[in-house]
Amino acid sequence: MTGAKSYFVTGTDTDVGKTVIAVGLLDAARRAGLRSIGLKPVAAGRDGERDGVPYNADALALLDAATVTLDYAAVNPILLKRPMAPHLAAEIEGVRIDASELAQHCRTAISRRVDIVVVEGAGGWLVPLNERESMADLVMELGMPVVLVVGMRLGCLNHALLTAADIRARGLVLAGWVANCIDPDMAGLQDNIDTLRARLDAPLVGRVRHLGRGDDAADDLDLALLLRHE
Repeated sequence: MTGAKSYFVTGTDTDVGKTVIAVGLLDAARRAGLRSIGLKPVAAGRDGERDGVPYNADALALLDAATVTLDYAAVNPILLKRPMAPHLAAEIEGVRIDASELAQHCRTAISRRVDIVVVEGAGGWLVPLNERESMADLVMELGMPVVLVVGMRLGCLNHALLTAADIRARGLVLAGWVANCIDPDMAGLQDNIDTLRARLDAPLVGRVRHLGRGDDAADDLDLALLLRHE
């Protein structure tokens, strides 16, 4: 796509911290002096307006964390009003989502000199975009390595292993995974992380503690390890 390192951030489910991790990777890139872009091709849920432009809070966080400034529409070309599965919201709102067109938009947005590109999905890996395509089809169009955010809570082992299996079955690279400790009281937390380390066959690029207000996931992420992999 370009000479930049590009990563697609997906999750084992919705609300597992994809945006927190994507922003953390961009913050880590900033600390390392790297030129970065963050994209969220599809966002479901309009959260407000800034300078008269409607926005989704997750997409806005990516825009603000990147070192290369883009217009909001370049970061988030499809903003759906309703916080629901993209294909359902799009049908209600009369919006057409096409994986190939979205991929071309992403290519256009990053056709400049940058060092790292972080693209965040919506929902989980196989969330539908339309009647025939899922978020995974967008990643296949882009050909990007994938960073899997595992929300560490009961049930995450099955979700993580199924997601990783589908990523590889599609011929894509699982560049790394993040253990995001969203449930601070999870029983057997370390044992679950150890199980995933043994089975995912990809580097653990961060164990992100349960974050409070003002905390930065970049403190718990090893960007250098991710950049060395592939």
